[in-house]
Amino acid sequence: MPERPDRRPPPRTGRPRQPAAPTPSDHRSVVDSAVYRDGRRVASPATLADTFRQLREQSDGMAWIGLHRPTEAELHSLAAEFNLHPLSVEDALEAHQRPKLERYGDTLFVVLRAARYLDAPEEVDFGELHIFVGPDFLITVRHGAAPDLSAVRRRMEAAPELLSLGPEAALYAILDAVVDGYAPVVEGVQNDMDEIETEVFRGDPEVSRRIYELSREMVEFQRATRPLVGMLHGLMAGFAKYGTDEELQRYLRDVADHVTHTSERVDGFRQALTEILTVNATLVSQQQNAEMRALAEAGFEQNEEIKKISSWAAILFAPTLVGTIYGMNFENMPELKWAAGYPFALLLMAVVCVSLYVVFKKRDWL
Repeated sequence: MPERPDRRPPPRTGRPRQPAAPTPSDHRSVVDSAVYRDGRRVASPATLADTFRQLREQSDGMAWIGLHRPTEAELHSLAAEFNLHPLSVEDALEAHQRPKLERYGDTLFVVLRAARYLDAPEEVDFGELHIFVGPDFLITVRHGAAPDLSAVRRRMEAAPELLSLGPEAALYAILDAVVDGYAPVVEGVQNDMDEIETEVFRGDPEVSRRIYELSREMVEFQRATRPLVGMLHGLMAGFAKYGTDEELQRYLRDVADHVTHTSERVDGFRQALTEILTVNATLVSQQQNAEMRALAEAGFEQNEEIKKISSWAAILFAPTLVGTIYGMNFENMPELKWAAGYPFALLLMAVVCVSLYVVFKKRDWL
């Protein structure tokens, strides 16, 4: 990073400082604002305007301003004081940005996606963190879930020799906190993966929905971690170019190693979920095929029973038909006066029944 300018008049190099816009809602979104000198807090202004004034009064001081969902007026006030680029201010105001690292003159603009694992619903919650890093200031704009930046600040204040290295040291601490926050998420997802594998082979019908939801979360997690690998390498190159403290460069390399490992784990989760989804689809298909086969077998058995019932009904209907015909009381029915009529009727019944039985038997209906 460039040398820190003298905040006292004349103003720092770069575009002339514009008058700061009014900040009527400082109390609503300013989480913490402090001015540091030699790594130690020398002022805790209550408003942004006080922060600007006290920073100007300090020689070789640094401002660290933490905001949570600031208003447009507050961001414009910061932009006027620190010459922030309008595009970066617009991104910080609207949120929903991809992780990125951009340089506007002597100011870095960093977007990070923070994550946390929620135990009760077993899901991953994502937030967004925008960071402006200048020669003598660091501004954080937080949207949604994010690491405990107050804890980061306390840790840095407990190590003034590190914080005295300037805004770059505070940026490292925030990056480290965001990346460390990924570790519990990775462990929570790993537990979910183990449970899903058990549910898949147990035949739990709800597992498909859970696989889909976790896959969607891993897509978001991958979008948070994968760009961060390249961002950190770019940041390390910048630190080396501008002669940043060697110890701080080593710390940043350690963060880069951690995020690379996390990104590889997330990529592995996505691949494993794809394989689990394939296995689950195969098992579901096999189960559906087994159910269809069972239904077909049940239908076949039912059809066989119907054929048997129909065959016996036809056989029993034959003598009933003959008996009904000869039971009619007509005056002109020669067979009724025939001496062999009765034996003939019985024989006819027997022949028809036997014939039907033989036919149905050959057709395997009986």
